[in-house]
Amino acid sequence: MNVAFREMRKADVGRVHEIECACFRTPWSKLSLMGELRNDIAVYLLAECNGIVAGYGGMWVLYDEAHVTNIAVMPDFRRNGIARALMLQLMERAIARGATSMTLEVRESNLPAQTLYTQLGFVQNGFRPRYYTDTGEGAKLLWNTDIAKTVASHNKMC
Repeated sequence: MNVAFREMRKADVGRVHEIECACFRTPWSKLSLMGELRNDIAVYLLAECNGIVAGYGGMWVLYDEAHVTNIAVMPDFRRNGIARALMLQLMERAIARGATSMTLEVRESNLPAQTLYTQLGFVQNGFRPRYYTDTGEGAKLLWNTDIAKTVASHNKMC
């Protein structure tokens, strides 16, 4: 599958919100997504397949740390490596902004995402009980402390 990546623009907020609604129980609002476009520490990338926005990922980069805020792929486009490619693209952009490590929270029941993150060098370094207000589910706090190493090792494989 041919996937291209680009930064989110104002005109993309409606489609990104559709993805949010399709993928999450408590999606971010259009207003929240629009606010991220004005956030100097935010980076939001879209994954396009044949001109269709199939997924997106977002992060905040502050000093030497990147915090993944969102990663979502429409159900019809899953299992094609898009989430992995988005994560690697986010890592590359985080490195370009001076980050050396990356963190994120993941639902304790989201085993497919946990598998992906483990393959990308993330390890659990904490737990947030009742983090998700929609279900009361906890979140595993994951860290990758050497994103440059992860990017380099995945570039060798491609």
